[in-house]
Amino acid sequence: MRLRTFCKYTFLVVGLSLSVSCKEEEKSKTEDKVVVSFKKEGVLQLKKTNSDSIIKTLDIEIADNEYETQTGLMYRTELATNQGMLFIFPNVQMRSFYMKNTKIPLDIIYIDEDKKIVSFQKNAKPLDESSLPSEFPAKYVLEINAGLSDEWQLEVGDSIEYEIQ
Repeated sequence: MRLRTFCKYTFLVVGLSLSVSCKEEEKSKTEDKVVVSFKKEGVLQLKKTNSDSIIKTLDIEIADNEYETQTGLMYRTELATNQGMLFIFPNVQMRSFYMKNTKIPLDIIYIDEDKKIVSFQKNAKPLDESSLPSEFPAKYVLEINAGLSDEWQLEVGDSIEYEIQ
């Protein structure tokens, strides 16, 4: 009798374990299939401070609400050279970003209320949860592919102009 009860409970435990294991496996497979595509919401120009000449024109996606600013470029597997994400915050303060669930390396550009670049976090590593703070208060943050801020020779004091479409 005890053997029969023991066997019954053993089968129950093993069955539940397999069931939970399969569900976890399915869940992780689903997470890997999340596809988020770029959605052009505006155009942004990066300009040299001294000459006001245009350095680069980018298509931008806008993050201006809590969900969008928390999610940012998470889960993306690509971002074209002429694309970026502009975060627009309601106030000016010290900002800090991190790369949780962000699969592509980025340059993070902090911009003040006058639309002037105040600091950079270059070559942010994918999936790294380390804090990447601004050096000065910022109202805007622009994320672009890693290495482009150096390639385009962006400097503190350069500015942005953008138009939402």
